[in-house]
Amino acid sequence: MHPTLRVPPMAGAGPTPGRPVTISGRTLDADTVVGAHSHEWGQLTYAGHGMMRVSAERSSWIVPPQRAIWIAPGVLHEVVTLEEAYLCPLRIHAAREPFNGEKCRVVEVSPLLRELIAALEPADGELPEARAALLGELILDELARAPTRPIRVPLPQDKRLKALCEALIEAPGAPQTLEHWAREVGASERTLARLFEKELGMRFGQWRQQVRLAHAAPMIARGMPLSRVAEELGYASQSAFTAMFRKTFGSPPSSFFARQPP
Repeated sequence: MHPTLRVPPMAGAGPTPGRPVTISGRTLDADTVVGAHSHEWGQLTYAGHGMMRVSAERSSWIVPPQRAIWIAPGVLHEVVTLEEAYLCPLRIHAAREPFNGEKCRVVEVSPLLRELIAALEPADGELPEARAALLGELILDELARAPTRPIRVPLPQDKRLKALCEALIEAPGAPQTLEHWAREVGASERTLARLFEKELGMRFGQWRQQVRLAHAAPMIARGMPLSRVAEELGYASQSAFTAMFRKTFGSPPSSFFARQPP
């Protein structure tokens, strides 16, 4: 993917002690970048529809509408839309952080949380302050109970490793070995293997698997057949992909996504 449009962060009122959660939404075209920025408040980065990639804390997450990412106050982050998306981040007062100082956390958006978020942004104008405050409290309560759904892709700083990682994020099904990539980026295979362990805390094969899982999530959420998902991500068969998914998450894709809203 090659983003073509850069836009500023969302405008709108910040949260207050009396109104701890605020929201404003906008539709963004595919390949739009909301450049790196931070806030004095916390943010639940959420899209009502469409896929996005969120990068923060040297990690990247691919996020379908069934998930959202908590970004703590002061954390630098960037959002890239992978397709047309309705981005509607929730601003949460710094004193009301729901996750005890965690900088980032991926959460599942339950049907109730989704409806509460929609109610906070009415189509017919401003909410009364009392109702907005009440909805904010309900959102915070539901958010604190939300299960995590982590598919995290750590990102490197070394330029050679970064070039390799960016290429695989662009084409997660690429079958080339670490030896091949070493020639492409001008480093020895041993050097790259050492950098994967040092900077990313995992081996090349483990990191590539996380990238493939990150890409698989929105494909499955959109209803793509598992056989096609497996093919596009470089697996020899659907059963091989399902076995990998089960090993990582403890359940096959059909069960993992069963609780997700359509």
